[in-house]
Amino acid sequence: MNGLKKMIYGLCFVVGAGCATSVKYEDATKVETTTADFGSTDLQQIANKMVDSLLSFPPIIQTTTERSPIIFVDTIKNKTLEHIDTESITDSIRTKILRSGKFRFVDMTKVEAAKKQFEFQNESGMVNQATAAAFGRNIGAEYMLYGNFASIVKKSDNVKDVYYKFTLNLMKLETGIIEWADEKEIRKISKRSLFGW
Repeated sequence: MNGLKKMIYGLCFVVGAGCATSVKYEDATKVETTTADFGSTDLQQIANKMVDSLLSFPPIIQTTTERSPIIFVDTIKNKTLEHIDTESITDSIRTKILRSGKFRFVDMTKVEAAKKQFEFQNESGMVNQATAAAFGRNIGAEYMLYGNFASIVKKSDNVKDVYYKFTLNLMKLETGIIEWADEKEIRKISKRSLFGW
């Protein structure tokens, strides 16, 4: 009986080892072309193009020469048929812009959380009022960054053609004037394999 158990365990080990998944680290900036769907390379291309365009635009260079204006990022509208995390795109863009030192940001997605913390510090009686953050001292944004992400998908029997267009705008809140805008286009073509798309 013990011999049979050993043989079964050995067989399970061999079968299991044959089905094991191999995992390795790769360069996060390496081009990935697994499918025609939106991927990490597309995100990086969009973020790099938008930030380079914004920071090299002459009126923006002039505006940011002596000071760092304040921006807030509005939601990017996903008009594609895919479930794309547009917040991840704007996070990358905001991080790159912030690291340039040319702009500062306010985070409108955390207003409610910040309000609760203000109330806790000022109204709970648990915080030393000499160290509590004061109400009404937040700095207002001068600019709003917003945009759209759209796609056109065409398929034939064996080819899938995907066109993406990402548009970003910078509007001055006081005047409503769009001070800068640009877009990044990406086109990907895939051919059908034996197993479908």
